[in-house]
Amino acid sequence: MFRTVFTAGAAAALAAAALTPTAGAATGAGPSYAPPEQITIDVVQVNGSGCRPGSAAVAVAPDNTAFTVTYSEYLAQIGPGSNPTDFRKNCQLGLSLNVPQGYTFAITQADYRGFASLQNGATGTQKASYYFQGMSQTASRSHTLRGPFQDGWQVSDTVPVEALVFHPCGAKRNLNINTELLTQAGTSDPSTTSFLTMDSTDGSINTKYHFSWKTCPQRR
Repeated sequence: MFRTVFTAGAAAALAAAALTPTAGAATGAGPSYAPPEQITIDVVQVNGSGCRPGSAAVAVAPDNTAFTVTYSEYLAQIGPGSNPTDFRKNCQLGLSLNVPQGYTFAITQADYRGFASLQNGATGTQKASYYFQGMSQTASRSHTLRGPFQDGWQVSDTVPVEALVFHPCGAKRNLNINTELLTQAGTSDPSTTSFLTMDSTDGSINTKYHFSWKTCPQRR
């Protein structure tokens, strides 16, 4: 299952759901098997209240070991001045990865970062899942922060080698990434504002997905 590492600059409670995706073990897989040519990623679908078109940017690491998604308008909030629907924001991304022939990949780790300002009694929950188009294996996790909390936060989900789900060799399937931010008032003072973000105006806060690579069997 996923192993979660949580870090933040203030005390908070974390609630996480267990996950056990099924997949065969990847022999000889790892970052060292990354293709030497630079891969590219096309954003082919953007949907959701937390990411209007143009507000999510994708960049690939020069060594092909990871890629990042940076959001510029991803914020869920409650309190004075908020709209009734602002307590929940979501984003659905469809990514087309252009990978050299003979290579395939899995997502081995996801690092989610943001900022939260939660009043005493309020909660903020971040949820995420990703899967390949047409495949049933779906990795998902949720993490909950509890107020009082005002600081940056980061959660890292890792997948053991035996649970990696690799993109089918020779197929062309999009990688779908679904995320959600949820802020709830709980027992907090209704006259106060609480919010949870996963965005960045200067590009310093992003979500990072780490690859595990392996080579595909040669066709005879």
